Amino acid sequence: MKNHPFHLVDNSPWPISGSLGLMTTTSGMIMWMHKMNYILMTIGMMIIMLTMIQWWRDVTRESTFQGMHTIKVSMGMKIGMIMFIASEVLFFSSFFWTFLHSSLSPNIEIGMTWPPMGIKVFNPMNIPMLNTMILLSSGMSMTWAHNALLNKNYSQLMHSMMCTIILGLYFSVLQFYEYYESPFSMADSIYGSTFFMSTGFHGIHVIIGTMFIMVSMLRAKNLHMSNNHHIGFEASAWYWHFVDVVWLFLYLLVYWWGS
Repeated sequence: MKNHPFHLVDNSPWPISGSLGLMTTTSGMIMWMHKMNYILMTIGMMIIMLTMIQWWRDVTRESTFQGMHTIKVSMGMKIGMIMFIASEVLFFSSFFWTFLHSSLSPNIEIGMTWPPMGIKVFNPMNIPMLNTMILLSSGMSMTWAHNALLNKNYSQLMHSMMCTIILGLYFSVLQFYEYYESPFSMADSIYGSTFFMSTGFHGIHVIIGTMFIMVSMLRAKNLHMSNNHHIGFEASAWYWHFVDVVWLFLYLLVYWWGS
């Protein structure tokens, strides 16, 4: 019988398998970019997916069925999520810094003009504006879901989370279409590099956030959450609002001002 409120986790294979999956995916991606096959990248992504599913399963078991997530542990998880989001803010700040540095003082290699010569930029009033409306709407539906959970209205909770998931998938489809129709590539000067790096990483975050909300919805459907104990849901909501805010900066800087 333990005499402290902390959770001392059991030995787990998932950190090492996740690391191997990331290494395999990165190596496979480099091979794919050098016109080699993408089998290694696919294997790495499968390892990561299997690790995620089983790691989440273990955390769900510890929190819901074993009662390991005490108030002290829950507070630690909240602080951990806040620190993670803070690190993500700094991650995207590097992209914004690069974009602003190149656009405010374009050097002679790109013709001392921004956008560089030969780059046909996207119209910010077309798909980018639609995607902005989609993400803002999804942020509202996520807030609706949180309010429904606090008021123990599980019917509205399911509806609002489903709305958020559909909007997230819709955003990803539109971004894929935008990339497919893009008149420039990642190899087209500093503009192409910063555009695809910043919007591409944001798109990956949207996909991860959508998966995060899917898991939370599945757990809520199985009654794993109550109105006073729903750390997993809160983390997914914080992450999704962070994705919304980053997109607003991306839209204003890269699509609207940068064009």
